[in-house]
Amino acid sequence: MSVNLNAIACQPHPVDPNGFNPNANIPYSCTTEHIRLAMNDFIDFLGFINQQLYGRGLERFETMLMPANFSSLVGEFMITSIPKYCTTIAKNQYHNGHPDLIPTGMFPNNAVQYASEGIEVKASRYLRGWQGHNPEAIWLMVFVFDSNRPSDTVKNIQPKPFRFVKVCGAMLTKNDWSFSGRSGNSRRTITASINNSGYQKMSANWIYQDPSLP
Repeated sequence: MSVNLNAIACQPHPVDPNGFNPNANIPYSCTTEHIRLAMNDFIDFLGFINQQLYGRGLERFETMLMPANFSSLVGEFMITSIPKYCTTIAKNQYHNGHPDLIPTGMFPNNAVQYASEGIEVKASRYLRGWQGHNPEAIWLMVFVFDSNRPSDTVKNIQPKPFRFVKVCGAMLTKNDWSFSGRSGNSRRTITASINNSGYQKMSANWIYQDPSLP
């Protein structure tokens, strides 16, 4: 049974075209169709990779990588894929530049260390409590997904296919973040979390919701 479940889990759930919000407001002429195409690219990519890994007796990507690394992979893929379909925004070519997507042609070589114009992209397994390194006044887009983790095997959690659960985005101000910081002896990464006001803005402008989920 577990072998069959692992084989089934290699193929992610398709993105439901009926799950997109026609009233979603996305800046820089980006549309829900652009987002849908980019999400489909990731579904195709992950399905291909996982089937190849399974055929060689290896772990699926989402159970092989540390959870934070896999979330980063999802986010980076979307950052690269969205500009393929929306030519008015480009991937920020500056190393660790902020934000991730910037208006095409606004900055030399589409590279800027820091700017207030653009879209920051994050991916998360969580429906709220999204984090960043600093409180930012920026348009934020979050791709929420569901997938297995490396620890699921020891927890007896069954294999399940990757699924995009929700996508939402909004223009946030610094007041929409709660800065966590850290104590003097802590080695925890300094983070800021989106508070309730930011969550309400993001949820009100949802872009995609999987219709099959409650």
